[in-house]
Amino acid sequence: MVRVERRSELRADAAQAWERAISPAGVNGELRPLVRMTMPRRLRGLPLDQFPVGTPAGRSWILLFGLVPIDYDDLCLVEVEPPRRFLERSRTLAFSVWEHEREIEPIGPGCALTDRLGFELRAPLARLPGASPLARAVVVALFAHRHRRLRRRDG
Repeated sequence: MVRVERRSELRADAAQAWERAISPAGVNGELRPLVRMTMPRRLRGLPLDQFPVGTPAGRSWILLFGLVPIDYDDLCLVEVEPPRRFLERSRTLAFSVWEHEREIEPIGPGCALTDRLGFELRAPLARLPGASPLARAVVVALFAHRHRRLRRRDG
């Protein structure tokens, strides 16, 4: 499994960072304008900490520039510890395993927000020359973008 970690220190307090991290608007605020993520139909409008834990919540589409479907995420939260941490372990079109752990810890008046990612490409993709380094580069770039947006808002 490929692993990536990104950490940012923010001026927002931990409670604010948590509320944004679990809201669909907060997730998309981090992702835009590169991509937008839909929420499973039956859970639209709910924060992530109200999704079922341990069972798939449904399909979430990843839309390039908010318009073009490029991947999906069969979203499954396996651990949620409000207001500190969640762990998603899902499957996507590209990845047989996609793990996203977000941890928020108070530090002084602000907080530190850490994203830990792990993924395995699906077998047909994994066999393509250069696919794994390319996938890693895309994930690193996407989460660098997310953290830049977080720091711009709360840094």
